[in-house]
Amino acid sequence: MIDLEINEEQLERTIKRAREKNIIMPTFEQMKNPELIPDEIKEKLKDIGLWDINSYNLFRTTWKNEPKKEGGLYDGVNYLELPSELTGVDARIIGLVGKWFPTGAHKVGATYGCLAPRLITGQFDPTYHKAIWPSTGNYCRGGAYNSELLACDSIAILPEEMSKERFEWLSEVAGEVIATPGSESNVKEIFDKTWELKENRENVMAFNQFEEFGNHLWHYEVTGSAMEEVLKDQMGEDERFAGVTLTSGSAGTLGCGDYLKERYPNSKIAAAEALQCPTLLNNGFGAHRIEGIGDKHVPWIHNVKNTDMVIAVDDEDSMGLVRLFNEPAGHEYLKEELGLEQSFIDKLNLMGISGVANMISAIKFAKYYELGEDDVILTVFTDSMELYQSRLEEMEEKHGEYNKIDAAVDYHSHLKALSTDYLEELTYESRKRIHNLKYYTWVEQQGKETEELNAQWYDYENYWGKIHNMTDEIDELIREFNKKVGLLDEL
Repeated sequence: MIDLEINEEQLERTIKRAREKNIIMPTFEQMKNPELIPDEIKEKLKDIGLWDINSYNLFRTTWKNEPKKEGGLYDGVNYLELPSELTGVDARIIGLVGKWFPTGAHKVGATYGCLAPRLITGQFDPTYHKAIWPSTGNYCRGGAYNSELLACDSIAILPEEMSKERFEWLSEVAGEVIATPGSESNVKEIFDKTWELKENRENVMAFNQFEEFGNHLWHYEVTGSAMEEVLKDQMGEDERFAGVTLTSGSAGTLGCGDYLKERYPNSKIAAAEALQCPTLLNNGFGAHRIEGIGDKHVPWIHNVKNTDMVIAVDDEDSMGLVRLFNEPAGHEYLKEELGLEQSFIDKLNLMGISGVANMISAIKFAKYYELGEDDVILTVFTDSMELYQSRLEEMEEKHGEYNKIDAAVDYHSHLKALSTDYLEELTYESRKRIHNLKYYTWVEQQGKETEELNAQWYDYENYWGKIHNMTDEIDELIREFNKKVGLLDEL
């Protein structure tokens, strides 16, 4: 659960720090509906860049930022629909675009959902504590960024084999950057380093995305609401929302599926992972190249009982399509052979590596359920290729300059040939099998209680329902915090 117990003494210091550092905090309601943000703050944002280290950028924690890097305000939800000529399926596949968040990924929202409740209750004292952000990628970037905006010291932990863009940017923003052994699938090493810091430093507080329900709640409330708006805007009377397909890193984004199922009870939730490390599908292990996905465990915040399908995505497919979508020869092939419009081809870089994996999972989902043109599938393009240019350089160095023959091979091998292999439609018992895997990571290794593990499964409404109903209480505490800080009245 999200602890909202007040520490009055630390809260007073936090309020004082916020006043000194010009910090006003947005509510969940404002992140869903930016039209509720005060006009005075919108006016200030006109002179602030999207990635600037400026506390007013907290009010850009929304899916509705204008798609521009400088001075943008708000528009509708940022999304991209993939044409059937590309996907090879009749079903409509629409992905929310994360590039237009500060830092270029939606993880600033998830990290805000984790840090904000600790600040407004005084549990986290920015004059004393340091925030630990353990992650396989964008989460620690979002955490370090929000820590700077909220005047908190930060420690970013991520695997050493992540893209160099992440490390270069973090070196400028995070107070401390720690590289742990391995790649995306080496999550335990991140956990071990977090425990080491907690045991040896008195002033650290960990925000582990895999167990922080603020991550789940932010996506339930804000991403879920954004997806609902897209459906209301795009879905015709005769069309049907089939479901949401998402790769599972921390499983936070899957929270939007809970929101959508409550409103579209016949829709499904599909969780995707790397075929090279098929933990959910086959209790497996390994390493892979789909950056941002965590493996070899089931996240504590994954609502497994509400998950309908598990899909394994081959990282060869993801990486092959990354080249097809981002190399000039690939663009030429897509235009000449598939007849895609240049205006759409120019937007393919809105899908980073995990975004391409999400697209693949949506295609496999559509093929398995034999979905037609009246069916709509939603997914998320977490970040863009802006964060992975070094990976393109590495592939060119390894495989040589990309040409039209390479493009044809990648299209036919990694997109047109996609099938319904390596997936499972979950039964009650198979869901329970996956849920029970949490025991080995979270009870045996991370100190969780078996009673809470069982409550997630057997006391479903009381457990998950309580979490989903916490946003009004958190928003009220944010409003009280801002009132005590007193800056809103001075705008």
